[in-house]
Amino acid sequence: MASSAISEKENGMIKLSTKGRYGTRLMVNLARHYKNSNKAVILKNVAEEEGISIRYLEQIIIPLKINKLVKSIRGAGGGYTLARKASEIKLCEILQALEGSCSLVECLEDESFCEKIKTCGTYEIWKGATDLLKNYFERLTLQDVLDISDKKVAAAKKKGKSK
Repeated sequence: MASSAISEKENGMIKLSTKGRYGTRLMVNLARHYKNSNKAVILKNVAEEEGISIRYLEQIIIPLKINKLVKSIRGAGGGYTLARKASEIKLCEILQALEGSCSLVECLEDESFCEKIKTCGTYEIWKGATDLLKNYFERLTLQDVLDISDKKVAAAKKKGKSK
């Protein structure tokens, strides 16, 4: 192996930031409360239930609110709730609010980023992969994620009882 070998961290994968992952968990948590009681939830409770810092959730909630995915309720019984039904919120909306574009490379969003677009063979590869990713997240709703989560929780409980 060459002395200039790339470390595991440098040779990482394409991945969502913690903001995207934790923000999606926050939205699933709000969806669960919305489904069960339609009551607003305080971030402190979400932080405890999800094991996420309250300070971080306070930062994450801002872009979700700006993008009208959540709304805040003031006063007694206040907190945050979904702005729409979970079945009406697409996963791509959540990720767009938290991560920005789902494009794998800058030139897909801004053609002026690179002068080689017209002759670049990899441009079409990155475009195709980005389209697949965007279409996948466009098809999934927050309700789909909640349903998957509920099935996994039920299966884990069932497995726990059979031991």
